[in-house]
Amino acid sequence: MRPEMIVLQNGRVLDPATGVDGARTVRIENGRIAAIDDPGARQPAGAQVLDCAGRWIVPGLVDLHVHLREPGEEYKETILSGLRSAVAGGFTAVVSMPNTKPVIDNAHLVRFVLDKAKEAGLAKVYPSGATTKGQKGEALAEYGDMKSAGAVMMTDDGHPVMNPGIMRRALEYAKAFDLPIMVHEEDLNLAAGGCMHEGTVSMRLGLKGFPAAAEDVMVLRDIELASLTGGRLHIGHLSTAGAVRAVREAKRRGLRVTAEATPHHFTLTDEAVATYDTNAKMCPPLRSQEHVDAVLEGLADGTIDAIATDHAPHSSVEKDVEFERASNGIVGLETAVPLTLALVRRGVIGEKRAIELLSTGPCRAFGLPGGTLAVGAAADVTVIDPAAEWTVEPASFESKGRNSPFGGWKVQGRAVLVMVDGRIVHGGEQRSR
Repeated sequence: MRPEMIVLQNGRVLDPATGVDGARTVRIENGRIAAIDDPGARQPAGAQVLDCAGRWIVPGLVDLHVHLREPGEEYKETILSGLRSAVAGGFTAVVSMPNTKPVIDNAHLVRFVLDKAKEAGLAKVYPSGATTKGQKGEALAEYGDMKSAGAVMMTDDGHPVMNPGIMRRALEYAKAFDLPIMVHEEDLNLAAGGCMHEGTVSMRLGLKGFPAAAEDVMVLRDIELASLTGGRLHIGHLSTAGAVRAVREAKRRGLRVTAEATPHHFTLTDEAVATYDTNAKMCPPLRSQEHVDAVLEGLADGTIDAIATDHAPHSSVEKDVEFERASNGIVGLETAVPLTLALVRRGVIGEKRAIELLSTGPCRAFGLPGGTLAVGAAADVTVIDPAAEWTVEPASFESKGRNSPFGGWKVQGRAVLVMVDGRIVHGGEQRSR
């Protein structure tokens, strides 16, 4: 049971959606934001008061790109363990990927994900459905049925839609339901089985490279198809300078194109692969510094709409093998906040922009609820301690996955309280009074 009224006081309210930035008191009643008051404002009797001194009170964080692995690969993650990981990282909502076993390409499986999420009672889940049946890139899935069941976008994430005719029809079909299509951009002919970024590091290590052009050409193709069809295109886990340029130009042209970048792509370079650490293997691969710099510029200038984790837990079965054979992906939900705040400390982006990229921006990209602390909105709230110093210990993750290249890193910044619809789902007890 939740208290009918919770007051968050003494904190800095930082809400990019409304422009509020300063000391405020947030009052929550019956699961919604009831008031944003000046400090010291008299509060109704009977409220549970939480002291947020030295902390930021921000709209609940939203991750557009999360692999929950259920159904089919529960040994890697379940919807419950994935959502425990989400709230531990500060996220009040996630968009789940459809590349499960079986692939989520029908309304029945969309409802399965929603039922499991409701049972977990933690972060909200917005399921995605597959662009094509079985993610085979051949026949379109039933978008209308999946949207009616609760799907918020379509994607063959993990697999590019290689046939441009299929991709055109996907954009046209999704447009009829006002759904975005999220794309995994990889020209398989150019990538040719490469397992890391193609460059001097891959040459030194003797590993087959995945050139940046394999991503660039697909991004350029799909932007032109978005222009042709008027469809909504979202570029998943963008990683190259060419992709950033293409998205920037698409926005200048007024096309319905959005994009996300991951913390690992803006934090690490391909040098992280130098020890053949499979925790640094992902797709798209970690790029060279020039590409990282371009992604950072895109985050700062508004080209990139959202930071998404591409949370992809694996077991030791998939990771404790030779680099070429290892599965792609890392656990991302629990390290996104400190890696994003590191950009603030480096002066790459400001504090408001960091929160926008983690909350308001993702909601705006997919038209999701949330991303604001406006009075009347659902009380999805994250409280961040920007000064909290801690060491990343994968063994302590709430996720079942331990595959992180950030193990042992000393970081700063952490979500210390998370509320979903006014209910505390993570932290907060120690400052309650």
